[in-house]
Amino acid sequence: MAISILRKAAALAVLGLASVATASTAATLKIGTEGGYPPWSMVDASGQVTGFDADMGHALCAKLDMKCRFVVQAFDSLIPALQAERFDLVISGMSVTAERAKVINFSIPYASEDSAFVLPLGSPLIQADTQQALFDGLAGQSVGVQSGTTQGAYLQKYAPALKLKTYETQDQMQMDLMAGRLDATFSEVTPQSQFLDTSGKDKFAMGDYIVKSSADPEVLGLGIGAGINQKNTELKARVDKALCELMNEGMIKASSTRWFGVDLSNYEACK
Repeated sequence: MAISILRKAAALAVLGLASVATASTAATLKIGTEGGYPPWSMVDASGQVTGFDADMGHALCAKLDMKCRFVVQAFDSLIPALQAERFDLVISGMSVTAERAKVINFSIPYASEDSAFVLPLGSPLIQADTQQALFDGLAGQSVGVQSGTTQGAYLQKYAPALKLKTYETQDQMQMDLMAGRLDATFSEVTPQSQFLDTSGKDKFAMGDYIVKSSADPEVLGLGIGAGINQKNTELKARVDKALCELMNEGMIKASSTRWFGVDLSNYEACK
């Protein structure tokens, strides 16, 4: 009896050690993100990545039974770094565009987001009700965009008379707007709203004219997706499956509602 009990105890101990070893040696999913694009991707005081992109990353890691490791760097360097296999995924509010899809793969587009201008309070362009009226009014003026974004590409195509200034981060762009070195900024609605809810609320306002995410799919893309190295077709299949599960479970809705106040889920992608 004593020997039997000892054998059972030893077996349980071995199982316990195996469980610990499995947890400690679980594969790591390295995720590239910007870390300076609130409320999509931010880095808090302790150095942890937070925001909607972080929620998506952690949820995917849980679905794939992997550990998360975030790699923070400038947005316009994320695709080259993904190609160089510095990380496995890009989760950074990145739009799925035909141009980007030439060099990387994308997951299903799991979210969608419109874009808008922020202008000084009192500007008559705040009430512009057409794109042409807005662009004509801004002709020759300085408009800030973030480097490597679809918003910059959109203005280059449709508003060549604007003086575009590009910035590595959203914060840098907003600082120049606050300092009077820009006449307007153009970005996605949610980070623009975040700016207006904090430091810019007493001096600036969002323009009434909203550029819909569907305005030009070739330039603005098909929605927000995770970037994946073209060599890693197996990971793409697993990520797509996991994203649809997260969509159906309501996780994407809950996270986007938490960070943005609206549901940005792209339900069509999983039908």
